Amino acid sequence: MKYLFAVCCLLWATLASAQQSERFDEFELHYSIVYSTFLTADIAAQFGIPRGKDKAMLTLSVRDADAGDVEGRPMEISGRTWDLITGGDMKIKEVREGRATYYLIPFEFLDREYRFFEFDFTPEGSDKTYSYTFKTQLWRQE
Repeated sequence: MKYLFAVCCLLWATLASAQQSERFDEFELHYSIVYSTFLTADIAAQFGIPRGKDKAMLTLSVRDADAGDVEGRPMEISGRTWDLITGGDMKIKEVREGRATYYLIPFEFLDREYRFFEFDFTPEGSDKTYSYTFKTQLWRQE
């Protein structure tokens, strides 16, 4: 039983450290990159996400961590994304499902190159605008 508990604790710690989130005052920004090939054709079509081996999307949500919110809340967001050759303003799609709001930003990428993201966001209920920048390396999905 102790062995099982230790394995569960190790797994939980590994998953927690892999989570991509950043804290901004009482707000927690969650983000992840999803290759478009991971989406079924039906789901991609439903949300207007182009699929392909050189296409992915950034998903964003923000929640009030101090209030114990689980669902993402609406936010004003604008930004840009770029790599060594291409770039431009982020084309942001807002998705509302029940009480949750999250954002999808589709983009194309170059194989094995870094993709940069820079954006400003203002969570609903806040009068403060936050800025965030990160980069990630992507590989074509065959």
